[in-house]
Amino acid sequence: MAGTELFSLKDKVIVITGATGVLGEAFCMAVAKAGAKVAVLGRNKERAEERVEAIEAAGGEAIAVLGDVLDEQQMLDAREHILTTWGTIDGLVNAAGGNMPGATVSPNQNLFDININDTRRAVDLNLFGTIIPTNVFGRVMADKGHGSIVNISSLAAQRPLTRVMGYTLAKSAVEGYTKWMAVEMGLRYGGGIRVNAIAPGVFLTEQNHSLLMNDDESFTERAEQFIANTPFRRFGVPDELAGTLIYLLSDASGFVTGETILVDGGFNAYSGV
Repeated sequence: MAGTELFSLKDKVIVITGATGVLGEAFCMAVAKAGAKVAVLGRNKERAEERVEAIEAAGGEAIAVLGDVLDEQQMLDAREHILTTWGTIDGLVNAAGGNMPGATVSPNQNLFDININDTRRAVDLNLFGTIIPTNVFGRVMADKGHGSIVNISSLAAQRPLTRVMGYTLAKSAVEGYTKWMAVEMGLRYGGGIRVNAIAPGVFLTEQNHSLLMNDDESFTERAEQFIANTPFRRFGVPDELAGTLIYLLSDASGFVTGETILVDGGFNAYSGV
């Protein structure tokens, strides 16, 4: 296999959780364009159906699957729906996640007044919202001895960012889980199943919009700090994650597992000088 065939996902069935989000939309379209059949998994029925319609309009194949990644039974039901439709699962993108307002620490807040319940919720969503789908959909890949799982980490797991304590803890745990699961999968299934992660830098999404943009759509002070410390001097665009995702899902990364790839415009590498 050579050239573009290495990066082909033709006829593979890929499940994408969090598919109704901003990054999830980019993931769905990228995977579909690479030839995969896409299970668009999320909680928002209208958005899931919109993603399916967009994929079909572009000549791809997709189904909308509704479910909460923290509800194991809903994930089991989703798996049954996908297997009934296509008979197999070849890949999983764990894109469900995000921060909780109460899991952040504002500059004028007492550091020790962190909301423990919201912090737990942030860890639950990002960590267990990755583990539960992996347990459910990964079992199908394990049964046939082949597949690829891509988790979504964050720059926050590499470089501690102020304010976002809960998110930092959660994404750090996702990276630990990625390494652990990659080792176990490799030892038990002979290298047929790979587990990796992507750590996006700063991308403008619905969840962080209020932190990065003022009401007049100018940058907040925090946004200016991010841009000043990014050698590319801008935020990332969701489509810029597509190449890394396709690489990790495809045979092009056949000997890559347990890795986290940063897509951050050089933020993590930059010392500020």
